Amino acid sequence: MKQILEEEIEKETYDYKKEKKKKRKKKSKNSILKRILIVLIILAVLGGGSLAFLLYGPYHGFRDWLITTAMTTMNHQWIAYVFYSQETINDVMYDNRVDEIVEDTDTNAIVVGISKGKQYANEYERQILEKDNENDKYKIIPISGKGYSGYLAAIYDPSKVKTLVTAKLGKSGQYVKQMAKDNNAVVAINGGGFDDPNYNSNAANPLGITYSKGKLLTSYYYAGAGGIIGFDKENKLVLASKCTKATAESLNIRDAVTCGPFLIVNGKASSVYGNGGWGTAPRTAIGQRKDGIVLFLVLDGRMTKRPGANMDDLIEIMQNYGAYNAANLDGGTSSVMIVKGEMINDPIDSTGAHKTRFVSTAFGLIDD
Repeated sequence: MKQILEEEIEKETYDYKKEKKKKRKKKSKNSILKRILIVLIILAVLGGGSLAFLLYGPYHGFRDWLITTAMTTMNHQWIAYVFYSQETINDVMYDNRVDEIVEDTDTNAIVVGISKGKQYANEYERQILEKDNENDKYKIIPISGKGYSGYLAAIYDPSKVKTLVTAKLGKSGQYVKQMAKDNNAVVAINGGGFDDPNYNSNAANPLGITYSKGKLLTSYYYAGAGGIIGFDKENKLVLASKCTKATAESLNIRDAVTCGPFLIVNGKASSVYGNGGWGTAPRTAIGQRKDGIVLFLVLDGRMTKRPGANMDDLIEIMQNYGAYNAANLDGGTSSVMIVKGEMINDPIDSTGAHKTRFVSTAFGLIDD
């Protein structure tokens, strides 16, 4: 009897200790969870406070960047509307804009092949005109600056620059790499804008006027920045804000896309207010020097230390390399440069993946 009683007491003591230990573990676990929760709350408060300061504080740089980037290059414009009213968005877009030069392109100022000899006005001139071989059709120049990196292609014969168009026009866009391959383009960059509802289309339909090899392919209504960007039958880059079929015909356009804004017209740079209203992103631009040399420019972005370029950056680069006329082309995930069948830049889409997307049009150096 005594032995049974001792066993029961021992069992109760064991159960008590076990339960107590279990409670301690639970209490310890709850304490850890409580501490983690407190840390998360503190971080949320601090983060929320910091975010609120960035969004609504006296410094408007972040606000302007968010709104202009969302409204022009990000996948969803609704991001801007989550934080700001329509009135605020309108005010920011007005304060951050590009006032384009409103002039007819002076094609008489372009004299193809005028650059001869070995006298260079500056380092940029040397980079453009100095060839490894006299018969080179193009030259690729690495470009870097604060917040961006990329490539400039100098195309020596403007008569070889043509508009490349998706083979599935009206049904689907294509990768520039495929367009270059189909058209035997040695160098190619993405071209004009395209109908892109919710930034999620397959790029089947180019915006505005599209000409390829003298043939009019599209003539849709367009009321955005810029307008016709193309080459006439004398191989001179023409920029025309009146984006109509009649305008294109009067200018003897042979190859063209539609996009903008115009960066430089007749040697005069557009006025950029704030960040230009286009935010900071990967960019593509095209220009032509007075000697007829065509400039293809592609700049990468969407990385922490390399967010991309704004309109001022494009103007500065084009001016440095002697562009007399220049225009912004489609940017963001569309921005790509293909050389000899290979993509040489590093496009990044909105998910962070290192890849480009389908586009409707491109410009290419056709070496036939």
